[in-house]
Amino acid sequence: MFGQEGSGGRGAGGVVLGIDPGLSRCGYGALRRDGHRMVPVAYGVLRTPPETDLPERLAQLQADLEELLDDLRPEEVAVERILFQHNARSAITVGQASGLALAAAARRGIPVTHYSPNEVKLAVTGDGAADKAAVQAMVTRLCGLTETPRPPDAADALALAACHLWASPVRAGAAAATGVGGRGGFDRAVAAALARDGAR
Repeated sequence: MFGQEGSGGRGAGGVVLGIDPGLSRCGYGALRRDGHRMVPVAYGVLRTPPETDLPERLAQLQADLEELLDDLRPEEVAVERILFQHNARSAITVGQASGLALAAAARRGIPVTHYSPNEVKLAVTGDGAADKAAVQAMVTRLCGLTETPRPPDAADALALAACHLWASPVRAGAAAATGVGGRGGFDRAVAAALARDGAR
């Protein structure tokens, strides 16, 4: 259904699935590393009709996420971290969609990592304050695509997957150097870079 490239079990080719959670549009983007290249496996959006009752929309999104994970069989999942939003209703629906993705991954034993929007921007463009157009342009370039992924939710999901492919070796190196989990060191490095961006 989701056009997986190649074949094999979960982890074949090191597929990472990025998920940009949302109820009306839930973006997904799967990448695998081929040497220094990031190869797109599948990307798009899962949609639910706004006119449908909330329980039915959640049930449909849950089923679609389950099918997505079973079809692509990713090794890891990267999900955008939910931050405070001015629109409380939007924040609630994004949280509901994120929870469905987390639960679906957990039931399959797939590790999940959260990234903030600024972390993704920094990883993909080198600028934690980059705008959406800059992120989309860099995603198109990194993935070797001829056109910008549409809608933007799909590009955001690919950016999440790219961020994770970049961040994983950094965290692993930090863990090897310190003898402890590398997430703290990665977070400190990201915070320092974002602070430098803010001081410009």
